Order: sequence, then C-alpha cells, then structure tokens
Amino acid sequence: MADQAESNAVTEATQTGNSSENISATAVAPFPPRGTPIITGINRVGVWSLYIKEVRRFLKVQTQTVWAPAVTTLLFLVIFTVALGRGGREVLGVGFASFVAPGLIVMGMMQNAFANSSFSLLSGKIQGTIIDLLMPPLSPGELMSGIVMAAVTRAVAVGATVSLAMLLWPGVSLAPVHWWAVIWFGLMGAVMLAILGLATSIWAEKFDHNAAISNFVIAPLSLLSGTFYVIDNLAPLFQAISRANPFFYVISGFRYGFLGRSDIGPDSAVLWAAAGIAVLNMVMGAIVYAVLKSGWKLKS
Repeated sequence: MADQAESNAVTEATQTGNSSENISATAVAPFPPRGTPIITGINRVGVWSLYIKEVRRFLKVQTQTVWAPAVTTLLFLVIFTVALGRGGREVLGVGFASFVAPGLIVMGMMQNAFANSSFSLLSGKIQGTIIDLLMPPLSPGELMSGIVMAAVTRAVAVGATVSLAMLLWPGVSLAPVHWWAVIWFGLMGAVMLAILGLATSIWAEKFDHNAAISNFVIAPLSLLSGTFYVIDNLAPLFQAISRANPFFYVISGFRYGFLGRSDIGPDSAVLWAAAGIAVLNMVMGAIVYAVLKSGWKLKS
C-alpha cells in the first residue's frame, strides 16, 4: 500500500510539473517583433466596418445627401428644357430632354461622390477625431478603399434617385442602349471624383478649402463638359479645351450608353475614352495612396 501511495504521489507530482512547464512555456512565448503586422493579408472586417460607418453617415441625413440632389438636378432639367428645348429641338437625333438627362444624372453622381469622400478625413481633422481612422489596424490602401467605396455607393444612390425623378418629366427617355457604357462610365466617374475628394480631404485644413475646390474646380468642370450641349457647336479652341476635360468623356460616355451616340466620336473613340478614364483613375489612386501612406497633414 505504501509503495502504491508513493507511486501515485510521484505520478501526481510529475503531472503537476508538466502542467507548470506548459503554463511557463505559454507565459514566456515571445511576442512578434515590433512593427511586424499581426493581421496578414487584407483586413476585410476593418474595411467593411469603415465602409458601413461611412454609408451610415450619409444615410443618417439622406434628405440632404440623396434626395436634395435629385430635386436640384430635376430643376436643372426643367429650366434648360423650358429655355432651350422648345419647338421640339433635337440633339444627336433625340429630344433635348432625353439628351440632357443622362448628363445631369452622371454629373449629380460625380458631385456627390466628391462631397462624400472630401468630408471623411476633413471632418476628423477639424473635430479632432482623426485618430479614430488612423489608429485601427487598416493599411493606407484599406483606408482609401473603404472611403472610396462609400462615396461610390452614395453616387449610385443619387444616380438612381435622380433617374426616378427624371422619369417624372415628360419627354425624357432613359432606355439604355449600351449597358456596359452606363455602368462603366458611371462607376469610373464616381471613382474619379471620390479619389479627388479624398485628396482634397487630405490637403484641406478647413471647410472653406473644401468649398473652394468644389466651387472653383468641380462645378466649372462639370457644367462646361458638354452636359447641356455638344462640343461640335464650339469654336475649335474651345473644342480642344473641352476634350482636355476628363469630365467630358465621363458625361459623353455615360450619355452614349443611353443614346447609342455621343460627341466623343465613333464607337472606337468611346472605347478609348473608357480605357483612358480607367488609366487616369489608377494614376490618381496611386498618387493619393502615396500621400496617404506618408501621413502628410494627417499625422503631424
């Protein structure tokens, strides 16, 4: 009996020792070196959370961010149709209202994509809450992706709302001829302005700076891009200036999707314009990514 009790005591001591060694080994497990990321790959949860946060931000005031642009754009349609569309005037073989409507839709999409992304970082800098965006484990690319995707979502919501409002006006036909052009130029235009808005949000230090870009850059480029006219009616110099405006290709390409024709040129020219907008977005995205990664005006 004594031998059995001693054997049991030794076994228990051995098990206790092994357990202690396991706990000790776990306790002294080394932490990863400083600067080594724990989350590898894409932080999908973080990007999705940022995206939802940005979407909920503009949906919380949807009367101002979604419905108001629809009313404003419809007023543009009413005014220009009454002023210039009398007597059954046709442009590119369709009624003036049907010619203007696609341009107004994509113009509203682009302007609201800019408004959404240009507010994201700027509001944080002014309110002192920028740390809420910089502290989470999000890379510059992930931070940029979340903000841009939310801006594009707002642009699509505005585009759908404006389209519904346009259909209430007599004489407007919005039957797509080339779906690929409607989707491609609509999304590429929204992405272009979302990236530009993010760059503005990084650079701006107060809301006046943001308003200056919106009023003196975005609005003129939008209104002077062939939204209400074809550039063939302009003098050669102003035609060349219009063709240097990327907004012209977005608006005319989007219109091409509905009408099957545009003042860009033949179908091959529209395809080149589609590729050119994609390249421009990639270049702009790379520049903004580099600036965002440097922390310029964000981490100082």
